[in-house]
Amino acid sequence: MKKYQDVLHPDAEAELEDAYRFIFNDSPANAAKWRRGLLKKAQSLKTFPERCPLAAESEALGEEIRQLLHGVYRLLFVIDDDVVTVLHVRHGARRRLGDD
Repeated sequence: MKKYQDVLHPDAEAELEDAYRFIFNDSPANAAKWRRGLLKKAQSLKTFPERCPLAAESEALGEEIRQLLHGVYRLLFVIDDDVVTVLHVRHGARRRLGDD
């Protein structure tokens, strides 16, 4: 089975931290649990990232962008050879990339 390197883009890191702080304001314990779960899901992309569907943004942006859901958040990522790069961590209620 092919293994991929996973990379968290700086934009995705910043979005993850913003979401963490938002959740933390209501519940520090839930924020920590959410963050651990999201990072675990991101690491799961090391094996078979193609299992995840194309994101709606994929067609509009002309690039194969896939998504992995974590609760109401979407991890948007691309696969380039043996590297999976998580580009964004976005709340599902936000506009799609390219719309804002």
